[in-house]
Amino acid sequence: MADSGNKTRPHDGSIEEFIANLKRDAQRQDCLQLVDLMRAVTNEEPRMWGPSIIGFGEHHYVYASGREGDSPIMGFAPRQGKLCLYLPRNASEYAHRLTEVGPHTTGVACIYVRTLADLDLAALERLLRDAFLAGPETRGPGSA
Repeated sequence: MADSGNKTRPHDGSIEEFIANLKRDAQRQDCLQLVDLMRAVTNEEPRMWGPSIIGFGEHHYVYASGREGDSPIMGFAPRQGKLCLYLPRNASEYAHRLTEVGPHTTGVACIYVRTLADLDLAALERLLRDAFLAGPETRGPGSA
C-alpha cells in the first residue's frame, strides 16, 4: 500500500474500552447498539480507525490525483452531542431511505443523528444494508 499520509488508519485498539470511556451513558448505549447493527448488516467485525471511528470492512481507494489510502466501508463515530454514521457512498444516493429514518443532517458521505431513540431503527437498518450492498465509491470516500 502506498503511504497516503492519512492519519485515520486501522489499529487494534479496544472498541469496548473506547465506548466505555465515553462521557454520556446514552451515547455509550447508542454506540453499543450501532456496533451490533453494523456487525449484522455488514457481517464484518468492528475495528478502530484512528482515535474515534469504529469501522466495518476495509476499502482501498484511489483518487483521480493519484492519492490513495484505505478506509472502512462503513462505520460511525461518537461526536460532541451527536453520532456520525459513515456510508460507503455519497449520502445523497440514499435520499429515498433517509426520509424514512428520522431527524438527521448529512455531510458528503455521512449522516449525523442526535440519538438512536429519535430514529426508526428498521428504516436505518434498511438504509445501512442498501448502502453496504451498493459498496464503496471506487474513486475515494465521498467522491462524486
